[in-house]
Amino acid sequence: MLEAQARRMNDRIDELLHLIEVEPDALREAEFLQARAILETLVGKTVSAAHVEDTRIVITTSDGNKYFFYGFLGEGAGGNG
Repeated sequence: MLEAQARRMNDRIDELLHLIEVEPDALREAEFLQARAILETLVGKTVSAAHVEDTRIVITTSDGNKYFFYGFLGEGAGGNG
């Protein structure tokens, strides 16, 4: 009985671990698509500041709004990051 429960629990843990595995290139691509969508909303606005930080880019518009871009910095598997 306990063996069966332990086996089911281990199987469930394996399923959950599979769900949290993230491929860096897939994450980078998703962030790139999100960045593109945000940038499209900025058409016609004036950028008053832009800062490149270690893990993100911050763009401030003249109306005071800040936009944060993450996840696509660095090199991809192809070296064209």
